[in-house]
Amino acid sequence: MSDTKPAWMAPAALVVAVIALALAAWGLLRPSSTDNADASSAPSSGDAKAEICQAFTTVRNAVSLQTNANLGTDKVARQAVAANARLATLGGGEFLLSRLNSGVPGDLADAVRSFANDLTYIGMGQLAGAPGDDPTQAQRQQSAQDTATKIDELCR
Repeated sequence: MSDTKPAWMAPAALVVAVIALALAAWGLLRPSSTDNADASSAPSSGDAKAEICQAFTTVRNAVSLQTNANLGTDKVARQAVAANARLATLGGGEFLLSRLNSGVPGDLADAVRSFANDLTYIGMGQLAGAPGDDPTQAQRQQSAQDTATKIDELCR
C-alpha cells in the first residue's frame, strides 16, 4: 500500500482555501445589522464582555487550528494551509475589531484592540512574505501572545 496522498487532495484543499477567503472577504465587506444602530442599543457591559470574550476565543481557536494544520508535504497543500493560516490571522484581527463596542470594559477593549491589531499586522506581514524568523514578526507574535494571556485573565 502506498503512503502518497490521492491526487485530488491538493486541488481540493486549494478550492477550500479560496472559498474560505471569499467568504471571509464577503463577511468583512457586508454591512452589519449593527451599523445603523444607535448608541442607546449598545449591549450592557456584561453582555458586551461575554460577546467579546467569546469572539476572542473563536479567533484564537481559528488561528491555532489553521496555523497547525498539516496536509502533508505536497507543495499545493502546504500553500493552502499557509493561505488558511493567513486568512485566520488577518480575518481574526478584523473580526475582533468589528465586534468592539462601547459596552466592552475599557481595559478589556484596549487589550482586544491591541491583540487584533497585532494579528492584522502579523497577517499582512505573512502576505508580504516576511519569513518566520523576521524580528518584527517575532515581536508582534510575542506581543499577541502576551496580550492573549491578559485577555484570558480579563475574561474570567
